[in-house]
Amino acid sequence: MYRLTFPLRITTLTILILILAFLCLTPSAGAAKMLIPMDLKQIDHLKAYGVTFHCLTRGMKVEWLLNYRAGSFLMELYPDIKDSCDVRGVSYEIINGDQEDQIRQTIENENMEAVLLEKAPAIAIYTNPTAEPWDDAVTMALKYAQIEYKTLWDEEVMRGDLEQYDWLHLHHEDFTGQYGKFYGTYRNELWYRQEVQLCEETARRLGFRKVADEKKAVALAIKDFVSRGGFLFAMCSATETLDIALAAMHSDIVPAALDGDPPDPDCQKRLEYDKTMAFTGFTASLDPFEYAHSDIDTTPDRVASRIGPEGDYFTLFEFSAKLDPVPTMLVQDHVNVVDGFMGQTTAFHKSLVKKYVTILGEAEGQNEVRYLHGNLDKGTFTFYGGHDPEDYQHLIYDPPTDLGLHKNSPGYRLILNNILFPAARKLERKT
Repeated sequence: MYRLTFPLRITTLTILILILAFLCLTPSAGAAKMLIPMDLKQIDHLKAYGVTFHCLTRGMKVEWLLNYRAGSFLMELYPDIKDSCDVRGVSYEIINGDQEDQIRQTIENENMEAVLLEKAPAIAIYTNPTAEPWDDAVTMALKYAQIEYKTLWDEEVMRGDLEQYDWLHLHHEDFTGQYGKFYGTYRNELWYRQEVQLCEETARRLGFRKVADEKKAVALAIKDFVSRGGFLFAMCSATETLDIALAAMHSDIVPAALDGDPPDPDCQKRLEYDKTMAFTGFTASLDPFEYAHSDIDTTPDRVASRIGPEGDYFTLFEFSAKLDPVPTMLVQDHVNVVDGFMGQTTAFHKSLVKKYVTILGEAEGQNEVRYLHGNLDKGTFTFYGGHDPEDYQHLIYDPPTDLGLHKNSPGYRLILNNILFPAARKLERKT
């Protein structure tokens, strides 16, 4: 009979490692739970989402306390999570059993709800491979909050890579194939000509004659991703151009200056609004020199009304946390009035939003929707107008936003609500 033996120092080291790992993953005795407050007592709201996401990646369960102290998070008190809060500068409170009971009683009696977050979603950012990271507020938010994500673009979408992800973000992409409608101002700039070249080469490589046709195929693939259960979050021009591309699937709306042939004479009449996700009844812009894709965007009205930073804000709607937990999750914030900000698509004309779409935030008295949410078969989409919540009028060549200076940004919190929303997938299927 043979007996395998190991040096004592190796066995001891192994045991110590196992003990340390066990302690890190075992709730501390005595102090029952850790509460991450999301009201005005929170030092860094944005990194608080990162800590919560980190818990989910470790297989830990987190409760999102909707409307309780501005959407706070409750979890077991793990030593390494406490250390993570300390390192990231995130406020937390250690509560005992009696305090937890009081919290749950308050939630039971008020317009509040505790939603269990179970699994970290796989996150994808749709982005041009040559784009700078500060061109996208969501990418900056994820980096600052230390939330992992991967990027993809047209080739990955067309070969089916969206199957690997739960959540997809689109920002200032132009799915109509008109290169952001920058032709009038920037057509002679090197970066613009390089983008046109990249898009044309990509379209040819994927077997399409025109960029607009290739972008329509990508738009269809994204819509299919949503219909099969994916979570889509779009900002800026991607919100508008995605629906325009879907509506113009069987029509050419691109001016000759951009693709070499004129639009269809009856292209406006041939727009198919039943194929879109959020908008209906809109008119596409056919002028290559007009910095607009359609009349969905309210920017021209804002310019005419001379709305500036001082008078630009929107109000978040209040929902029943117990009856409508999904929209309630998406509007969690420590304020109910959020400062506005502009973008290639700043906001949406309320009259062009489909009736079944839920409005999450709007500028009162201006016929203007800033934030909306809807269902499409098994999945959902959320559209948020504007480019960067902390850069009112972000212009080309502007420096990136330093989120360390905006760690309590209400506008960026709305972005990060959407990151955690898919973690409550089972709840979403019940509603």
